[in-house]
Amino acid sequence: MVTEHDVRRSALALPATTEKPSYGTPGFRVRDKLFARLRDPETLVVFVADVSEKQALIESAPDRYFTTPHYDGYASVLVHLSEIDEDELADVLLESWRVRAPARLVAEFDAEP
Repeated sequence: MVTEHDVRRSALALPATTEKPSYGTPGFRVRDKLFARLRDPETLVVFVADVSEKQALIESAPDRYFTTPHYDGYASVLVHLSEIDEDELADVLLESWRVRAPARLVAEFDAEP
């Protein structure tokens, strides 16, 4: 199971990312725009491109990805930390970062060797 420490390390490795509490839990922001937060010690909330991507993730791996009525209609998905490894965590955080980061920052990141 990945831990809060793993989430923090992976999130803060992304450009222009800072940590700031969100709803009383650790939140991670790119240029002050929330892209991920720990809902509780076992659950991560991340943003996705749209609701159809959210549904595709949930359908493809319901043991890893899920939602609750609170998140209905929002382009965000919950992740069971016990069901992913560190590589998948890094991928999930990167994709969420890409969705929320300014286009110019994403282009600069993609241009790096």
